Amino acid sequence: MATNSSAARRWLVAVAAVAVVAAAPFTARSQDVNEASEKAMKAAAQHAAPSVVKIDTSGGTETIAAPKGGGGPPQPGLRKGVGPTTGLIVDADGYVVTSAFNFANKPTDIYVTVPGRPTALVAKIVANDTTRMLTLLKVDAKDLPVPAAVPKADVRVGQWALALGRTLDTNPNHPPSVSAGIVSARNRIWGKAIQTDAKVSPVNYGGPLVALDGRVFGVIVPASSTGEGETNGVEWYDSGIGFAVPLEDVLAAVPRMKGGKDLRRGLLGVTPEKAEDMYNAPAVIGTILPDSAADRAGVKAGDRLTKLDGKPIANYSAVMHVLGPKYEGDVIEVRVERAGKEVVFDKVALTGTVSAYTRPYLGILPMRDDPGPGVEVRYVYPKSPADAAGVKAGDRVMKVGPAAAKELAAVADRGQLTALVAKLPSTAAIKLELKRKDGKTESVSAKLTAAPDDLVPDKMPPLPSSVGRAGEKSKGPAAPKLPVPPKKGGGPKPETAILNAPPAVPPGPFDAPKADDPKAKSEVEKGLLKKTNAALGREYWVFVPDDYDPKVAHGLIVWFHLPGKGGKDAEDMKRTWRDFCEDHHFIMMGPKSQNVEGWLPSETEGVMQDVRAVVGQYTIDKSRVVAHGMGVGGQMAFYVGFNARDTFRGVAAVGAALGTPPKDATADQPLAFFISGGDKDPLIKKIKESRDTLVEKKFPVVFREMTLSGKEYFDTSTFLDLLAWMDSLDRI
Repeated sequence: MATNSSAARRWLVAVAAVAVVAAAPFTARSQDVNEASEKAMKAAAQHAAPSVVKIDTSGGTETIAAPKGGGGPPQPGLRKGVGPTTGLIVDADGYVVTSAFNFANKPTDIYVTVPGRPTALVAKIVANDTTRMLTLLKVDAKDLPVPAAVPKADVRVGQWALALGRTLDTNPNHPPSVSAGIVSARNRIWGKAIQTDAKVSPVNYGGPLVALDGRVFGVIVPASSTGEGETNGVEWYDSGIGFAVPLEDVLAAVPRMKGGKDLRRGLLGVTPEKAEDMYNAPAVIGTILPDSAADRAGVKAGDRLTKLDGKPIANYSAVMHVLGPKYEGDVIEVRVERAGKEVVFDKVALTGTVSAYTRPYLGILPMRDDPGPGVEVRYVYPKSPADAAGVKAGDRVMKVGPAAAKELAAVADRGQLTALVAKLPSTAAIKLELKRKDGKTESVSAKLTAAPDDLVPDKMPPLPSSVGRAGEKSKGPAAPKLPVPPKKGGGPKPETAILNAPPAVPPGPFDAPKADDPKAKSEVEKGLLKKTNAALGREYWVFVPDDYDPKVAHGLIVWFHLPGKGGKDAEDMKRTWRDFCEDHHFIMMGPKSQNVEGWLPSETEGVMQDVRAVVGQYTIDKSRVVAHGMGVGGQMAFYVGFNARDTFRGVAAVGAALGTPPKDATADQPLAFFISGGDKDPLIKKIKESRDTLVEKKFPVVFREMTLSGKEYFDTSTFLDLLAWMDSLDRI
């Protein structure tokens, strides 16, 4: 045994020796490759470094603050881009391009430090590229070094890529910071960006993504395929997902930007028939926005896009890829299929803005959880088009269409009725085929309008809200149990203004859970629940009413807490909202910010994972999902509402102003707002400006100014109006 063991050991030693000998050349080659790669990276960074500048700003706001009542210190708000960052020289005569993120705080002074120059140069903003989120700066300098660009056609997935940035180093002649990675994808963000796994962050936003030969792939920016804005995409920083706008495109845009006019995204002005299926459904046009490029050219709803700018179109995703890189004023050819024939629209000039979409208003509340066919009317708004046409509560809408149509479209469910009405102009004459309560069928005519000034009912409609709970008694909202009691003595009725047209649900039916669906199980968790996402290290709470029935669609209120209150206010919010949630079928949840000083835009994706977890467990009505917050939490509610419009249908913000410019209203992703603030709140002027901005964009806005109030949550009257607004979000 010993002999065999010794032999085995000698054999292993011999094999190891052979392996070492065999590996020696390989190890040497590996070291040579590493040394060569290191040398090439250093040389590439050194080659590009003279064109990489440091940018400092001063003034502006580090955050949008929400001052405390009583003159206390301001509460932290959503943080913007602050601190030194990076830019890239793009013209020898003193032009520098950088990420628009670096100026989200609207600084009053901008300074650019150029390598080889002893002092910082004062810079001014020349123009912005609002679709690629770039800013062009001008400094008083000549003969600046401009880097060479890697042509887009030469970019290859797998190439080494170096992200360069200027940080806190006070010596601009030192090498820039370097993060190494590869080019991981091309034509991302709808054809506007190169993707890399090199680490990117606010430190190198605006800096170059460099190839190993020293040429520049592109300018690093935060970017998102789901939205535009200075801070969109910042949540991906240091995640292995970064983006750079090809320098070839940047250099092509610079001459246009030098004129001082901002560049805006080129819009065709159409929305898809099936917005929920961008990758499989044909690119059939659902709506044409008024005075858009498509409207001016003669494109019609129902046309199927077949080619744009000479490129074949298989689905709406292809539309986004073709139009994504285009600017306002760019001219393209549009080909569509209409009634089996090809129609060509030559030289269609894309617009930068279109007339704001106004949602048409019929004036009914639909019954929920309605199996159909058709949609039962739960409530008819007084003096609405539906009321004038003779529609009554209990009627069932079976068909709908333009008054001139030979045949009306059959209505399968609430979502389809909403979608059919939403596609029509806000002044359209329509016909409705109704099945009356006595079983008779009758056709009526109505003329749609924009919403009147006041759409919050004085009390909840007396009928049940859900077919699944037909025996329920609609009690109306109970007097709220507020964590901050309303002021005594009353005072004059708060100033009120309710503006624009009502929101609506996205196309598609609501499907009640099947028997084998986990949502349909009776043992689903109820009450106030504390939840943890171990993978993300996130915490949130959920309040599920004790009378929760999985056969009934529930609205969802997502509460964004004040700084330092994450999870601590769960009991207060449950106490305040319990009666409403029980009587009107709502679930409430409260994500917890991971920053004690306030919410950050970068937390949006984490919040949405929390929301998706709740949506996956309970029966949620997609037309009644509301982002709600106060102060800093209200700002986050605004931000998340706009950046997750596929989920949210309402934003209720108290004591908060918009932190970023709002997006345009659309037919397929409606969004409504309930905004309130105290007349003694230092932010009341900005809150009113936010209201005006949203009204200008044609969003439905309910505004309440609470008298004799500062930073309190709600007074009773305003809170009751909020409850009525939430329960009627699915109006048509």
